[in-house]
Amino acid sequence: MEKHEIECAIEAILFVSGEPVKVARIASVLGVAESDIEDVADSLRDNYSYNRRGIRLVKLEDSLQLCSSPEYADYIRSALETRKPPQLTQPALEVLSIIAYFGPVTKAYIEQVRGVDSSYTVGLLQERDLIESCGRLAAPGRPMLYRTTHTFLRTFGIETLEELPELPKIEGSDNEQQGIQHAIAELQARESEMTEQASEISEPTEQSPEPTEQVLEPSEETSEESAEETSEE
Repeated sequence: MEKHEIECAIEAILFVSGEPVKVARIASVLGVAESDIEDVADSLRDNYSYNRRGIRLVKLEDSLQLCSSPEYADYIRSALETRKPPQLTQPALEVLSIIAYFGPVTKAYIEQVRGVDSSYTVGLLQERDLIESCGRLAAPGRPMLYRTTHTFLRTFGIETLEELPELPKIEGSDNEQQGIQHAIAELQARESEMTEQASEISEPTEQSPEPTEQVLEPSEETSEESAEETSEE
């Protein structure tokens, strides 16, 4: 296949999907090498950005996805009657930080680090598709393991977890909490920086997208704080 034909095929597949599609899957369908798909995707991404098109192509680990351009967020919200979402709550950022920097981890590990029951927060983050289960730990009771998702990467504007700011090297179990607090601070800073762009991403195939799938709703934010206060007591 010629480059232009590959470009058109990638655009069509991603537009209709509305969700991330693995590079390997596209390469298999088109009968070309994965490296060819990645090269064409990079070219498309640069072209969309350079020409300030209304869509963007983002790479999320081993997958590709089409999304709307951040600069047209106001028009999208007005046309589709969506609203700007609030930022993540502190409890949600804490859980996300632990999973992003130290995952896959179990809920028990999260609760050990935080010192409070985190069932409610983990459930909310799963509903928002920011984290997902990824198997079970080979230990008594076989507890569930959790990791971040493509939605998490898209929300924080990164392609892989390796792009997260590096944590300082802190030795000793007594200093573990310092490392966690630093992770939370790094993720919170990144989330504040990306809030506008995160809320502006919407798949072009969606007719009536949810206000956001990256952050918590106000009513859930209130419930979150209440649930955490109860747990800490």
